[in-house]
Amino acid sequence: MQPVRVQIARRSEAEDLPFPTRATSGASGFDLPAAVDGEWSIAPGARVLVPTGFSIAVPSGYEAQVRPRSGLALKHGIVIPNAPGTIDSDYRGELKVILLNTGDAEFRVRRGDRIAQLVVCPVASVEWQAVADLDETPRGSGGFGHTGQGALSVSEGESDE
Repeated sequence: MQPVRVQIARRSEAEDLPFPTRATSGASGFDLPAAVDGEWSIAPGARVLVPTGFSIAVPSGYEAQVRPRSGLALKHGIVIPNAPGTIDSDYRGELKVILLNTGDAEFRVRRGDRIAQLVVCPVASVEWQAVADLDETPRGSGGFGHTGQGALSVSEGESDE
């Protein structure tokens, strides 16, 4: 498989930070560092926009997805509220990550901490085709929880959203 070439620019305030790297050879995501000055604190229930110190040029036909780190979510309740965050191929600004503390204790982000992971993915080219009706499937219009055990039923005429 040919690697996707993504240009990356280190901002002057991130001279001491490593480029995003994979933790293992089989990892899909590249860990993003925090380019904060010193240490930032995130109170329970608070969210902050954390800079990474890098800008990238995602090739046309691809996107970069900013995803949470599972260890931060499990151990500290640190999540990315818009996960996955999308970096479009025409965006050239600094990569920044929204972190939300869903835990019950203050969380500290230090310079260079791995705060999220970045995954580069292909994007389908789509053309909408207007039709009067869609084909039938066994699921039909069954919505949220429809295919799981203990599914909620939605009465006729009620929205399932």
